[in-house]
Amino acid sequence: MKRSVLVALVIFFASFTAPAHAAPSVLTVQREIDRLRMLAAEKFEAANEAKIKIANLMRESRNLKLGETSVRKQVDSSKKYFAQIAVERYQQDGLGEEIGLLFSKDPSRYLSDASALEVLNRRYANEVRKLASSQQRLAASQLVIRDKTAELRSQQTRLNLEVATAKSALEKSEKILKSLKASDRTLLVKRQRASQNKILKTSKKYAQSYVGDNSRGSKALQYALQQIGDIYVWGGAGPTRWDCSGLTLRSFQRSGVSLPHSAAVQFRYGKSVSYKKLKPGDLLFFGRPISHVSIYMGGGKMVQAPRAGKKVEVVPFTLMFGYKPFIGAKRI
Repeated sequence: MKRSVLVALVIFFASFTAPAHAAPSVLTVQREIDRLRMLAAEKFEAANEAKIKIANLMRESRNLKLGETSVRKQVDSSKKYFAQIAVERYQQDGLGEEIGLLFSKDPSRYLSDASALEVLNRRYANEVRKLASSQQRLAASQLVIRDKTAELRSQQTRLNLEVATAKSALEKSEKILKSLKASDRTLLVKRQRASQNKILKTSKKYAQSYVGDNSRGSKALQYALQQIGDIYVWGGAGPTRWDCSGLTLRSFQRSGVSLPHSAAVQFRYGKSVSYKKLKPGDLLFFGRPISHVSIYMGGGKMVQAPRAGKKVEVVPFTLMFGYKPFIGAKRI
């Protein structure tokens, strides 16, 4: 009797013990996937910035090498001049012109030759200074080229790392999704689709209701709103695929402004605007370091190409975009 009671008690308490490794909820998985995709978008934007720096460094290096070639020609020209002078000054019995003049029998010739020699000496001194200056500029140019080359390699390494990190985050999100039970995966996809459809429906409604003006920002905003529903793709700058800075780049290009394909670099453009004085068309920047940009629509809304797995949309503007804080706004 006592034994049966003991067994019953063991079964009773065991029923309240949680499994050692409980499966994560669909909501938890969704949050992790969203975090990884946002991380990927962040790293892709860092890669965009690195690409711009690489392009600038390559252009600077080309210009420096052209300058180096020019200076090297000046150095070679000066050296040829000195070689010619050396031959001319020591071709008569191995004596220099100054010594030859001392033994001249014609006083008038001596004075004439001495005057000419003074001119030659001044020219010689000028060439010496020119050569020294050219050699200094050549050495300085070579140092700068060496530094630029090292910086270029560093930026290329950074680009590769940022892209690899972004792709790794996306691959991890896909593995998490595939690890779910078929029923949970179906539920998750269904929820994502329902959420996306709801956002797109309201986004199109906001876009249709927007009445702009002829200002630069308004024209850019109108173009961005026409892209609602297009998918996010890293490096995308239209016509149907976009990343965040690609969308803002092309939108402002339509209003006559050229912006670089990088949120961080775009932040260097335009005039800073306070949070309380925002107008439709102002650019909004997020993240430390900056890794996201959107366009303010007015009414507390913004249009953006957010990240992988989402589409161009209109969403509420808040001081946090996921885990990325609002950094500032610029009026272009």
